[in-house]
Amino acid sequence: MADQWLFCDFHIHTDSSDGAHPLVEIVDLYGNHRFDVIAITDHIIDSQCAEESRAAGSRPYAIPEGAFHDYLHRLWHEKKRAWREYNMLVIPGAEITNNTEQYHILALDIKEYIRPDLKVPEIVDAIHAQEGIAVACHPHYKGEVETQPVYAHLWEHHKEYRDLFDAWEVANRDSLFDVVGLRKFNYVANSDLHDKSQIYSWKTMLNCEKNTEAVKETIRANKRIGICLFRNHE
Repeated sequence: MADQWLFCDFHIHTDSSDGAHPLVEIVDLYGNHRFDVIAITDHIIDSQCAEESRAAGSRPYAIPEGAFHDYLHRLWHEKKRAWREYNMLVIPGAEITNNTEQYHILALDIKEYIRPDLKVPEIVDAIHAQEGIAVACHPHYKGEVETQPVYAHLWEHHKEYRDLFDAWEVANRDSLFDVVGLRKFNYVANSDLHDKSQIYSWKTMLNCEKNTEAVKETIRANKRIGICLFRNHE
């Protein structure tokens, strides 16, 4: 058993999709707050939603398939810098976003693009084929934000999908999804950060070694894991 608890956030956006800040600034933000592990998970989006955005004259705020390889290369570059400057582990990832069918899935430590148009089991199979981690993100209502879109598909099918995912978000930003805990699903807690102020939110704590494989195995096993609410007390 590791003698350290790692301070983690596995759901973070940059201006590569709909976040407000460049990747370098986000890495520095988390490094200066002494995080141990983060995952960068910018959106890739389903083709119907992307086409509707283009038809409306707006950009989809997501990484197109043709740019995904370059996106990963930037993450790998920042991963090296984060370790060198902050002793912080950065895990490359994406939020596989199907707004048409109403599901969002975090893919952690993937190496190739995965089409958001696929069905949920096919997306999870593709993540696992790359030895990645599949997380059902914000699977329930965010009660404190009445205007928050509800991506209901995952929870409507939670009995079918329960063991399909490596973990479910039990907390996202300031929201706690108690239904995930009550049903004893594997869990993580994340910020879903789009703006720097949102770093102060729910986080995951893992008791394991600080390397990608140990982090992934601890999420899968869902032992030696906890959550905490990170606040700014300045």
